[in-house]
Amino acid sequence: MSPPYFFGYGSLVNTATHEYLDPQPARLSGWQRSWCHTSLRDVAFLTVVPAPKVEIDGLIAAVPDADWEALDAREFAYDRLSADHQISHALANEPEISLYAVPQAQQDQGSQHHPILLSYLDVVVQGHLQIFGESGVRDFFATTKSWEAPILNDRAAPRYPRHQQLSSAETQMVDEFLADLNAQIIC
Repeated sequence: MSPPYFFGYGSLVNTATHEYLDPQPARLSGWQRSWCHTSLRDVAFLTVVPAPKVEIDGLIAAVPDADWEALDAREFAYDRLSADHQISHALANEPEISLYAVPQAQQDQGSQHHPILLSYLDVVVQGHLQIFGESGVRDFFATTKSWEAPILNDRAAPRYPRHQQLSSAETQMVDEFLADLNAQIIC
């Protein structure tokens, strides 16, 4: 029997943040990324919200022996939802696929007290660049909403536990996209 897979659309796209097997590019239909805050975390982070005409890129990877415990702990502020028929991928078989989303009733806007961590955004963008190239990064920014939340520049002392070192070109790319969005960067 084949193992189940998860669909990652944020930091899970960056394979340096996990060791799950058989990572594959995939596409999710009917959902859109959005920045949100929930009382379960101090900062804003990515979730997905229903959006019937939107598709987003991401990554699927196997969860060996259907052992969801470690991934559920990592994604503790999210509900794990079935997404079997909403994901296109290149696998020959049709495994069970789940995604993580913050329950809509728990979602709130990011704020000065609950900003987006730049160290987290850096990881997400780096993963999209590695898997989908520059067009994938453009698509990430275009298909993600709620950029009104301020972005805390924590690069000098990263607060995101799975932060990664970015090259100067990757850092410049993130900064240019944020400038194009007129994002509010705070220190």
